[in-house]
This record gives sequence, C-alpha cells and structure tokens, in this order.
Amino acid sequence: MRIIFSAVIGVMLGYLFGISFPTVNITKLHFPSSIISYIEDRNSGITTQTLLNHAWTSAATHKKNNSASNSDEIPKIYVPTNPKGAERLPPGIVVSETDLYLRRLWGEPSEDLTTKPRYLVTFTVGYSQKANIDAAVKKFSDNFTIMLFHYDGRTTEWDEFEWSKRAVHVSVTKQTKWWYAKRFLHPDIVARYDYIFIWDEDLGVEHFNAEAYIKLVRKHGLEISQPGLEPDKGLTWQMTKRRGDQEVHKVTEERPGWCSDPHLPPCAAFVEIMATVFSRDAWRCVWHMIQNDLVHGWGLDFALRKCVEPAHEKIGVVDSQWIVHQVIPSLGNQGKAENGKAPWEGVRARCRKEWGMFQTRLTDAEKAYYLEHGITPPKSTVA
Repeated sequence: MRIIFSAVIGVMLGYLFGISFPTVNITKLHFPSSIISYIEDRNSGITTQTLLNHAWTSAATHKKNNSASNSDEIPKIYVPTNPKGAERLPPGIVVSETDLYLRRLWGEPSEDLTTKPRYLVTFTVGYSQKANIDAAVKKFSDNFTIMLFHYDGRTTEWDEFEWSKRAVHVSVTKQTKWWYAKRFLHPDIVARYDYIFIWDEDLGVEHFNAEAYIKLVRKHGLEISQPGLEPDKGLTWQMTKRRGDQEVHKVTEERPGWCSDPHLPPCAAFVEIMATVFSRDAWRCVWHMIQNDLVHGWGLDFALRKCVEPAHEKIGVVDSQWIVHQVIPSLGNQGKAENGKAPWEGVRARCRKEWGMFQTRLTDAEKAYYLEHGITPPKSTVA
C-alpha cells in the first residue's frame, strides 16, 4: 500500500509540476555534454533537479540567441516608387528601360557599342519591295537604328544588303505595322531614341534626308510629324500636301464643311499614319492609345492630337523634306479572297470597320471619364 500510495502521489506531483512550466519543444533543448554523460551513465550523482536546471538554462539561452539572430536578419526591401512588380528590388539594380542596340557575345560589355544611335526607323516590309526599302534605308545615317517588320516571313534574303546585317529583323506573317508597333515598340524599349519613324514600304524618298528632317522638326517644335507628300500622287488630305514655299506647315484649308474648328483635324493637328514620326514623349502616349485588336490603325491619325498640347502647334508637315506615296497595295494582297471579293477588298473593309470601332471606343472612354468626375461631357471631342 505504501508503494502504491507513493506512486500515486509521485504521479500527481509530477503532473502538477509539469503544467506549472510553459510548453517547451524538447527538440529545441540543447543539453550540455555533462547532461548527455549523465543520461548515458546511470551511476552519475547528478540529481533530477540539476538535470532540469540545466535543461531550462539551455532553453532560455537558445531563446535569447534566436532573438539576437532575428534582429541580425537582412531587412526586407520594398520600394513603392520602383516599377510595378519590382518593388522588392533595390533601386540601384532596377533597369526599367532598354534599347535595340546590337551587342557582342564576347569581350567587355562596356566596349560593345562604338556608337549609340539616337533615332529609330521602322519599315513594315515584304521582300518584293526590297529595292524600295534599300533606297529608303540609305537616306538614314548611322545615327539611326534600322528595324524591319517582315509580314511575308522572308528575312534571310535581305542579307544581300550590307545594312541588313546590322538591322533588327522581326518576322511574323500577315501582320500590320501597328500590330508590330504595339508589341515590339513599347515606350520602355525605345526610350533611348529621341525620334521614332514608323513608315510604310511604298514611299519614294528621292527628295528626303533624315538628318535634315530631324533638324527641321526640332526647329519648329514638332512632336508628331510627317514629310510632305508629292501632290500629284497618293494624296488624300490637303493637310499632308507638300507646299513648295515653306519649311513646315501646321494648318490648311479643306473642303467646305470638313473642319468644324480650324484647329482640329483634318485642318490642323493632323498627319497621316503612312510615314509618321514621333518624339519620344509623344510616342509614349500614342502607344497606349493603340488598340490590341485594331491592327490597321485607321482613325488613329485623327486622335494623335490627344497626346500633345497644344496640338495645332506641335503636329505638322515638313515640306522641304518630302516623299512620294507610291500606293502599292502589297500588304492588302496578304488578305483572303472571300465571297467573290479580292483579298485587298476584305482588308479595306476591315480598315473601315476598325475606324468606326476606334472612334466609338474613344468617345465612350472620354464620356465615362467625364461622368466619373462629375463633368458634363462636351458634345464631341473626337473628330
């Protein structure tokens, strides 16, 4: 009975003694070698109390060391002014912009570039227009990066031209220049270039010099521009018609009833989209206005004025550097014949449809903005 009584009392005291201490994960107790020796040596004279004292002292020391270790951890980095998605990076390693400069696969990176072109010119091309593009490229100095968008899938054949070997080639079949521009000319990709030329392939450039053009654009403060067009061929709007008596013009007179305001398109603040030239800042705005699914860009010319202010002063036509629109429907022939209609007819129908869709989207977006801010929408801000 005495043995049973002692056992019961021992269990009760052990239980009460155990719950009087905070929970300890035994795997985190770091026993000194003397304790381990005790466990291994039954004849040791160390008492149970001594064992517990060692255990709790070790646990307390470990907790203190953990606290010190946590305080020494590398602090988290979070920079809200970094580009979206890069907030966890230190600003010094963030490179948010790039370029189209070609680099070597060897040597010192700092020695890769002997020149850094300040301007970019792109052409959307088919190989059948190689002679025309060759003549055009030769009008642009080494201060230009040359970029070709190939809608017919033929790229290697262009290496017959020496300049092609240092050009940037992008090949996706049956696409338009605005499709390419939206996907490959993001403002952060072309940020190193002061001006971006986005040109068609059917342009005669006998009377054009790119460096002289840039000087005139700077002189007259043009953010969005185009060369004047030879008046005898491929002319749609009076605004883009070359004038032989001046360097640049920014306004014109159109047919009666075409211009509700002399400062609005197509009488001012207007250029076409066949041979457009954008400043870096203007392109950053225009790129965001290009719609992913509207690939022909029709209607964009009437909306370019949204990106510069005052538009009737910063959009214009350079007369003394002029080109000829040859009106070659090469891209139109990349369409599909349907319902007895030629390929180009389907392409033209799509262009007209896109124009209406773009105008509707822009009008709706502006109305939504005004209403959201409690402003009565004007009758129309879209030409």
